Amino acid sequence: MISVLNSVSQLGAENALSSTQASLQKTLQQLSTGLKINSGSDDAAGLSIASGLGASISALTQSSQNASNSVGLLQTADGALSQVTSLLNRAVTLATEAANGGLTSAQSDAANTEYNSILGEIDAIGANTNFNGSQVFSATALSTFTGDGTAAGDATTSTSIGSLTSATTLSLTKDALKAGGTPQTELEAITTAIDTVSSLRGTIGASVNQLTADSNVENTQVTNLTSAQNNVQNADISSTVAKMTQYNVLEQTGMAALSQSNQAQQAVLKLLQ
Repeated sequence: MISVLNSVSQLGAENALSSTQASLQKTLQQLSTGLKINSGSDDAAGLSIASGLGASISALTQSSQNASNSVGLLQTADGALSQVTSLLNRAVTLATEAANGGLTSAQSDAANTEYNSILGEIDAIGANTNFNGSQVFSATALSTFTGDGTAAGDATTSTSIGSLTSATTLSLTKDALKAGGTPQTELEAITTAIDTVSSLRGTIGASVNQLTADSNVENTQVTNLTSAQNNVQNADISSTVAKMTQYNVLEQTGMAALSQSNQAQQAVLKLLQ
């Protein structure tokens, strides 16, 4: 039957061409963004998974940075304590010298003056050692938060460095080496102070090792989760290009089919001539 009111072939060609053009536009968007999921309509479940992985990646990346920052502070503290150890070793020499009964008063006072200077340097190190604007030697423990954005993956590592003073922390006494002082007793206190510093450096070293390991684990997790996220949301470029070529051909053939359908309608007019 020949009809001029409705052309089923024309409607079918138009619908097929519209569908092809929609698919072509979606493919072009995937190529331009590099993503096969650009909206919830593309893959709602996949978008949810990719978003969750992205949140974990962001949390882990910052957690690794948190650990690195704390390692930097702890290493600063360890470097400062290394200098304190060097000062205390010199103090051992001075105390041993001052304990010798053959020194004159002037010699004892000279040793005492240098010893007091050493204690002052230790106090200055404790008060002025900073990292990123924060005082390193503080009574407040260093708290390092790491996590992947979930309650199960959150963790806080606490390291107590403490304050550093020659008198309170190390129990050393000014003027202990002067004439009439107690150099032998102070020598024992200095030896104990060296042990205290060594113990603190050991604690700091253990925390550095732990935080470094945490950072390495977090970086590995970031790599693995990024790979998983890429598999979920990234477009397969070779496959997408192949689809684009297919849709381009279908668009051209669809337009040709629609043109042929229109020509068939025009043929009806010839019957009226």
